Amino acid sequence: MKKIALAYSGGLDTSIIIPWLKENYGCEVVAVAVDVGQAEETAHLAEKAYKTGACDFHLVDAKEEFAADYLFPVLKAGAIYEKDYLLGTSTARPLIARKQVEIALETGCDALAHGCTGKGNDQVRFELAYQALAPEMKIVAPWREWSIVSREDAIDYAAERGIPVPVTKKDPYSRDRNLWHLSHEGGPLEDPMFEPEKSMFKLSVDPMDAPDTPEKVTIAFESGIPVAVNGEQLSPAALVMKLNEIGGAHGVGRADIVENRLIGIKSRGVYETPGGTLLVTALKALESIVLDKESAHEKERIATRYAELVYNGQWFSPLKEAFDAFVNVLTEDVTGVVTLKLFKGNATVIGRQSPYSLYQQNLASFDMTGYDVKDSAGFIKLFGLQLRGRKRLAPFVIHKVAQQ
Repeated sequence: MKKIALAYSGGLDTSIIIPWLKENYGCEVVAVAVDVGQAEETAHLAEKAYKTGACDFHLVDAKEEFAADYLFPVLKAGAIYEKDYLLGTSTARPLIARKQVEIALETGCDALAHGCTGKGNDQVRFELAYQALAPEMKIVAPWREWSIVSREDAIDYAAERGIPVPVTKKDPYSRDRNLWHLSHEGGPLEDPMFEPEKSMFKLSVDPMDAPDTPEKVTIAFESGIPVAVNGEQLSPAALVMKLNEIGGAHGVGRADIVENRLIGIKSRGVYETPGGTLLVTALKALESIVLDKESAHEKERIATRYAELVYNGQWFSPLKEAFDAFVNVLTEDVTGVVTLKLFKGNATVIGRQSPYSLYQQNLASFDMTGYDVKDSAGFIKLFGLQLRGRKRLAPFVIHKVAQQ
């Protein structure tokens, strides 16, 4: 391997991987950073990459693409892993890998590298994407090769080489930030009884410190895609950032989860997803008046499997592509507006409206006008046919068992 493209974030792992690759493989390293909404984390990355030995550096602004082509399809599918995780990290990885592969091909690289640990899910997500997009390229995963076995070891490795890293032994959290969320893992959180420190959170205020006055926010959707907040049309990335600001100010979107990783290890993570939580809540409310019963129930079943595919790194799989086609057809009429009331960490639906609404007030009402109640008798009798048949068999079954 003469030149390796590294998925570079400037964090602890990738900061030490550049010199490690050069020391152990004698190759050139192209650092590829993809901006999916890390905010200030992308500042000074080029300078840092070159100082640690990169021969080339690329920063790709993919925020709008991330929101439009990755986050919103997952949102529209209703995909939530194990009922709580809104898939912030999982959704970003295939896009980062795709951009890394594109630059690797452009710059003549013959291998790809990532900084994912050998215990986590991200190694699978990156490498499945590599295999789908550039199967001819070799893959280097330093965490599966080197003698470093802990974050403390990695911090020491960086210190020995004078590499500044954004983590210390006093602040050992492993964080991943993008447009959708900020995750916190590791350190004291590895004890499932440890209560997260107030200072750990970055995107949301403590619900107890949130404003004492509720705030209403209205979100507009077109075919399942959010397009406006409080009547203001916004680009996909700008819309998510706006809702992060609104939701975060009220402490909305915190989740403390023990999830099942792909390989079966249970892992605790604390997630802040303020804007995403508002969007998930609003879209579900809009679908409740637009989708018919059978479609809504089938979509729920698909959502669980869709979430598993995304979580497991199977973004570029034929099955996910088929699910996307199903969801796109089903949500063609999911257009309308939803109003939420935010207060002390909660987002409550207080109104939903759509030109394609199936909700009929006269049918939902207790007023029987225009509805023939006698029709129910025949339906209930047929619906209970199997139950009545089973009841008639009961004496025969009891007698048969007694003989035996």
